[in-house]
Amino acid sequence: MKYGFSHRVRYLKSSAVREILKVVNNGNVISFAGGLPDEALFPVNAVSEAFQKAIQFDRKALQYGETEGVYKLREQLANRMRQQKQIIRQPEDILITSGSQQAIDLFARIMINPGDVVLTENPTYLAALQVFSSYETNIVAVESDQDGMLENDLEDKIKRLKPKCIYVVPTYSNPGGKVWSLERRKALLQLAHKYHVVILEDDPYGDIQFEQGDTPPPLASMDQNKYVLYTSTFSKTVVPAIRIGWIVGPHQIIRLMTQAKQAADLHTNSISQYALVHLMQDFDLDQHIQVIRDTYYERMLVMKGLLDEVNIEGMSYIVPKGGMFMWVNMPETINTTDLLQIAVEHGVAFVPGAPFYVSNPKENTMRLNFTNATPDLIEEGMNRFVTVMEKAKVQSVENAY
Repeated sequence: MKYGFSHRVRYLKSSAVREILKVVNNGNVISFAGGLPDEALFPVNAVSEAFQKAIQFDRKALQYGETEGVYKLREQLANRMRQQKQIIRQPEDILITSGSQQAIDLFARIMINPGDVVLTENPTYLAALQVFSSYETNIVAVESDQDGMLENDLEDKIKRLKPKCIYVVPTYSNPGGKVWSLERRKALLQLAHKYHVVILEDDPYGDIQFEQGDTPPPLASMDQNKYVLYTSTFSKTVVPAIRIGWIVGPHQIIRLMTQAKQAADLHTNSISQYALVHLMQDFDLDQHIQVIRDTYYERMLVMKGLLDEVNIEGMSYIVPKGGMFMWVNMPETINTTDLLQIAVEHGVAFVPGAPFYVSNPKENTMRLNFTNATPDLIEEGMNRFVTVMEKAKVQSVENAY
């Protein structure tokens, strides 16, 4: 039967990560595939108490709410961003969203026309690519290295393509785990101002910093000309299921995004918002985040140590300064999508790197998550993974002859 779907469904694709998780959740597979925080670190008691307080003391927690979000929560976020990120914005310029994913979607909904150009890194966050593609966007990659976008290529593409926006994850990026240098951040801001281009700064991992004083400030904190929108989430620092994110930026853009959200879901659920108000008042969130940092740093070092022992010529990887992922380059003769099938048979999983690319995907890349497994489980999984990589190495040598 023909249902007459919109032509936009042609641009909808399943997430490679979600499809992999369907497979690895069955059976005895140690997964380094998902971007999952560790459930053992969830502040269960504090979250439970916060929800109880929200229901007991805030009758509006059970009622329809403002589309913009609970004002007290927006006040707390404005104060926290000022203190922690040096981002100076008013509560009126903050929109509470159902995760930062919705923030990206609402931004695209009000800003993007079919065929509009969005510039981004290559590779970049897979779900953002899905969102932009669903709005029939022309996504164009800017040449980048470990310090961020290359200024000359960025300016050339801005001048030639006249992009609607530039989407970046400059701090502990997904999938690469890299951190833009201060110089590249300043260059991006200068070009955005010069050519009047909006920047969407996605920062879900910025709080998961392994070493103090080693990370430049967010773009939004250096933005004097109101070209930057900044979005983040509580999914990595509290619990993912609470589904609370936020976006802050120029008032005109936030106002239109609020209207778009009103048409989409009226408002983000009130109970979670009021619970967060109580959690941020009564719970030491900073200390909790420090525990997360210390734990994930230890696990990253375990994974790094095991990768250090792998003897495969041509293999390299990025040692992250924060976040949740390690990005691995295998020899060019190895296709990691094919390698994944072998890995799952050996009881371990990862995400092939190709889906994260805007164009010219490198089939020999992969992303490993180190946050959702204990050090012992990481060691067992990496031992399995090394066996798989050694087999792939032998096969690639044999194929060469």
